Amino acid sequence: MRNFILRRLLQTIPMLFLASLLIFMLFAKTPGDFIDGNITLTAQRAAELKALYGLDQPLLSRYLHWLGNLLRGDLGFSLQYQIPVSQLLNQYIWNSFLLATIAMVLYWGIALAVGIVSAMKPYSLFDHAVSVVIFAAMSFPTFFLCLLLIKWFAVDLHWLPVGGMTNTGSDATGWAWVMQVAAHLVLPVVALVMLQAGSLTRYFRASMLDVVRMDFIRTARAKGLRERTVILKHALRNALLPIITLLGFELPGLFSGALITEKVFNWPGAGHIHIDSLAARDYPVLMGFTLFLAVLTILGNLIADVLYAWADPRIRVRS
Repeated sequence: MRNFILRRLLQTIPMLFLASLLIFMLFAKTPGDFIDGNITLTAQRAAELKALYGLDQPLLSRYLHWLGNLLRGDLGFSLQYQIPVSQLLNQYIWNSFLLATIAMVLYWGIALAVGIVSAMKPYSLFDHAVSVVIFAAMSFPTFFLCLLLIKWFAVDLHWLPVGGMTNTGSDATGWAWVMQVAAHLVLPVVALVMLQAGSLTRYFRASMLDVVRMDFIRTARAKGLRERTVILKHALRNALLPIITLLGFELPGLFSGALITEKVFNWPGAGHIHIDSLAARDYPVLMGFTLFLAVLTILGNLIADVLYAWADPRIRVRS
């Protein structure tokens, strides 16, 4: 197992290097930048700023300079916010983590429970009802679903706040602050759960259906084991093996899966500043955030590989 993990860690080094190169070239070759988009600047002042930030240097020199800063933990300097990118992300990334983690726990729990029940009663009334609800929720565009929730629960019923993280002008602390944040979390969390739970439920259902038809499940039932034991101890563990691969996408999804949701609900997260930076063409922020997501993707795949190898020793033998 140790050698398996070591090989996977060594494989991440060239992947990280290639990811940094692709990210830099993508944004370096994109027409225009933050300075070009500022129409109030004279041509002389624009040239001075480009020289100041090194934007007039050859691509190779700029990439090597950026890569060297990355190795020292420096993600660059935001031209829009006028602070280091690492400091900017640190201010907002944890808000995204809070929102996405709560949503992920809920939709994984819902998908697991509903997927198991649907697989145990395939083509029943419950299964058909779940399918209708799932496809209905998945068919809504993200922005439309968010606006619909705001219309119903914030504007019409006045049950929940429209957006933000706390009440406007609030200086609450302690439990009062916690309750305000919890109230503002409800609508974006509901939107994310509705959008994500559907596809995951179908994965769980399909995986459980494949497993419960296998011979060892029939053998366990023939031995007189309780149905609950057969499902939870024998079927579920084997059904989770294909689902483990999805965990590799959940880690970057904690920060990138709610970009539109954060913007609509004005949630002060990384997705919010990402869209603002995209509009302003603040490429240092975009490169830093994209590289952060790339690292999380590689790390998530590494964790998924390790978990899969732990659950199925045959993976270690073949690798």
